[in-house]
Amino acid sequence: MKYGLVTILLATGILGQSALAEQVDSGGTLNPDEMSLSKSLSRALEGDVDMVVCAQGYMLTKKGDHDAARKLFRTCAEQGWTGTMTWMAYMEQNGLGKAENPESAAEWDRRAAEAGDPIGQFNYGLDLLRGYGVEQDIDLGKSFIDRSAEQGFETAEELQQGGYDWKLVTPDADEWKFQRIY
Repeated sequence: MKYGLVTILLATGILGQSALAEQVDSGGTLNPDEMSLSKSLSRALEGDVDMVVCAQGYMLTKKGDHDAARKLFRTCAEQGWTGTMTWMAYMEQNGLGKAENPESAAEWDRRAAEAGDPIGQFNYGLDLLRGYGVEQDIDLGKSFIDRSAEQGFETAEELQQGGYDWKLVTPDADEWKFQRIY
């Protein structure tokens, strides 16, 4: 009797697998790559970008794949996604994937600022106040901070209220980076 039950179970399992195999679409993909980081990077490099694809650069950066993040962010930035411009500035400022490059960081901030991005305006204003990556220009820096504050960026408003003292919005651990050397 036990032998008969095992035979039935084996036969059912085999038949069940055979029936399951017939239900699978042989022309489809069971686990499509549609939401992976590599798919987002491929789409970006093909010029097919949107908010979701561009945001994947953050995950690539957190993963430590800075080269891929730079490629994705750059492609998105070239198509006008200002958030990716500020990410490129961050990567340049902090040496993620390449050596720190204050001039390139400030240039990315400028591009985002001129495109109307409030974070780009704030960051470029800080660059100008600090003289970080650009020639120091206090008045122009204040004007970019003001533009950012007008759009409701609270940190810009705090900086205005603090007399534009950039140290108010800079972590103590980072102050050394922005000190002017005469």
